[in-house]
Order: sequence, then structure tokens, then C-alpha cells
Amino acid sequence: MSEKYYYRCNDCGAEYPSGDVIYLCPACRSKNKPGMPPKGVLKTLFDYDAIRNFVSAEILFGYLRNRGYLDLLPLQSLESLPPLRIGNTPLYRFEAFTGGQAVKRIKGRVPELLSDMDFDLYLKDDSQNPTFSFKDRASALVSAWAKEHHIGTIIAASTGNAGCSLAGICASQGQHSMIFVPANAPPAKLTQIVMYGAIIIPVRGTYDDAFDLSVKATELSGLYNRNTAYNPLTIEGKKSVSFELFDQLHQEIPDRIFVPVGDGVVLSGVYKGFEDLLKLGIISRMPVVVAVQSDGSPNVINNIGTEKFTSTPSRTIADSISVDVPRNFYMTVGYLKEYAGEWITVSDPEIVQASALLARSTGIFSEPAAVAAFAGMLKYHATQKIPAGTKNVVLLTGSGLKDLSSVRSVMKLPEPVDPDPKALEKVLKRYLDT
Repeated sequence: MSEKYYYRCNDCGAEYPSGDVIYLCPACRSKNKPGMPPKGVLKTLFDYDAIRNFVSAEILFGYLRNRGYLDLLPLQSLESLPPLRIGNTPLYRFEAFTGGQAVKRIKGRVPELLSDMDFDLYLKDDSQNPTFSFKDRASALVSAWAKEHHIGTIIAASTGNAGCSLAGICASQGQHSMIFVPANAPPAKLTQIVMYGAIIIPVRGTYDDAFDLSVKATELSGLYNRNTAYNPLTIEGKKSVSFELFDQLHQEIPDRIFVPVGDGVVLSGVYKGFEDLLKLGIISRMPVVVAVQSDGSPNVINNIGTEKFTSTPSRTIADSISVDVPRNFYMTVGYLKEYAGEWITVSDPEIVQASALLARSTGIFSEPAAVAAFAGMLKYHATQKIPAGTKNVVLLTGSGLKDLSSVRSVMKLPEPVDPDPKALEKVLKRYLDT
């Protein structure tokens, strides 16, 4: 297979050819310690000069888009990708929120915050992917690479979404999957994994425990591993969202993108996509990427600028971004520093409140980890006011049907009504008079 791409270590800068299975930089990996974010995460690079010189700058992006961005993917053919529709998810524009009574029933400052939202808000709804989450972008690329290299089984650790994604994508490709998950993962996600036919291994412990155990399983069995950041192709898969945003915004750069952060791979993927366009001369600046974490799992944000990484146990309803040891910590922080990114934390009550607001005023029902980005946008605007006329994107990375238990505090099913006209009149009067 031709060498259209290569790997560079995020930490030591060592470069490695593509073609063989490779995870972390071998030189850095040998120095990693338990309980610390791993060094040696690899970045996938292409011959940008060759791509740029092949087509004139005026039509370069259109050329890449029409080829399915194959020139910027570590694949030989788009036919290796799953048959399911992955990516090209909708980007909705909201000039203002008009939730009426639904918004008024939400407690707190949210309604008054909405009254002065005079900026353009775009919601990128990745729950429209086949397994209802952003993770399908990474799983599709890993699966396609495995197919081109005649690999039939893929292993992964997950709090739920990545496992659902890999299991579903593998099912569509005739591949096998083995998923390690925390035993307390949301039942809906565990159900998805099982229904896709994956081997599921619940772990009595955290996501980090499941991650470490899956890596050990890879070392013992030789099975190909999809784990976030550990496998460099996960970042390459997730960068596709940046190409889509640029295209959907008519080849304009958004002013801000609010991204939920756990391990940091989604954020790194967003940066990597725009960085590819920057290196090709298609864009001249980076958007401001705002990293949003739950304050119950702030292990990226709390360690920005510190001399030594320290972890705090994660406790948050946003299970998909609940991470004690962020596996892509160093690349994530590196991107935030290099491109003047920003960050903010939100509480579980703020996430729950934002979940109700989002669903009742837009019709989009997202899971807590996705809503964290929306809550971050609201809090960001409350504290420093997003400038009028700017374009702001919120990445909504997963469906609310993934975890129904988290929103029970903001919903209550009414008592059933008797099937007779008098009972109906009472019910209608109660609702119509409010």
C-alpha cells in the first residue's frame, strides 16, 4: 500500500511510516506511568504541499469535497467505509429561542439570558448518525482501515457511545467487536451493544479501568484496538465534522465552536480538521474552540498550565465525558494553547436545565454529555456575552434516548385521565387556563 500519510508523535516529534498497526509512539509509551495521561499520542499527517500544488487554491476545497475528502483520509478507497450514512449530519440555525410557556417553566436565569441572544447559533446534531452519536465518525474510519488491512475483529473500551458505535459499524461491515464497558453504564447503551451482536465485557470499575483492561486484552490477544487517542485514527475520523461545518457554513469559519470534552479526542478532531484546511491554505485562521467540561469531571481544564497532572474522581451525570485520566490530555491542551482556545465548566444542574431548554425550544433531545456543550454556551454568554452578529456552533454529540434517567428531575408524567367527557373538561381547563 502506498504511503500517502505518516504519523508524528505529539510529544517527542518522532515520525513513523503508515501501513502497519501502530498505537502510541514506542519511545514515549515506554515512559508512561499508571494513573497519568499517556504521552506518545500520534498525529496523522499528509503531504499538504502535494495536495495544494495539485489543484488551484480557488477550487481546492470543492475538489476535496467532491472526492469525499479521500486525499485527507488514511484510506485507499472510500469503498472501504461502512455502507451506512455516517456524517453529513444537519446543522440547524437558530436566531432566537421562542420556547414560550415551555421556556418560562424552566427555573433559573435561562429565560432572561435568552432575551439578549443576538448572535447566530448553529446546532450540529450528530445524534443523526447510525448509532445516534458522534462516535460513528471515528468507528467508521477505524473499521474501514481494518477492512483494508484484512482485520476482522476490533476491540474497544467505552462508557457506552463508542462501544455502541463500534459494535454497530462492525455489524454493518461483517466484522466482529469486543467492548469493555463500566458495569454501571446506562442500560440503553448496553442494550445497543448487545443488540449489534458484540462481545460485551462489563467491568466492575470506571471507564479508565475498562480502558486499561481493553489495552491489556489487545496485548494478550493481538486484537486491533479502537480506543480513543490510543488509536490515532480516531482523531482522523472525528475531524470530518470540521470539513462539514466549513461546507455547511458556505466556506466561512465560525467564530466559536463549543465542544464537550472528556478524553479530548472530539476537541482534537475539530482542531485537526481545521488545521488540515489551514495547512492547505483553504482557511487563514482558526475558529475559537471552547472546551466544555462537567465540573464533576474537569480533569482536562483543571490541569491546564499546571506543572504536574492531578486527577480527581469523576462524578457527573454526563457519563460520556466522565473521565479520570484524559487519554488525549497533552494533544488537547497543546491545541488549546497553540490556537488560543478557551474553556469553561458546567454543573450537573446546569446540564439538566439546559437539556430541558434545548428539547423544549428546538425539538432536539440530546444526552447530558452533548448538552454540556449547550450549557457551556449559555454560561459563556452569561459571563462574558457572546458578541452580536457572530457565528457560534454547538456540537451535540449524542441522542437523549441514550440515557433517559438523567432528565427525570425535569419531567413528570401527569396522572391518567378517566375516559369520560367531564374528566376531559377538567383537564382541558387546567391546561388552557395556565
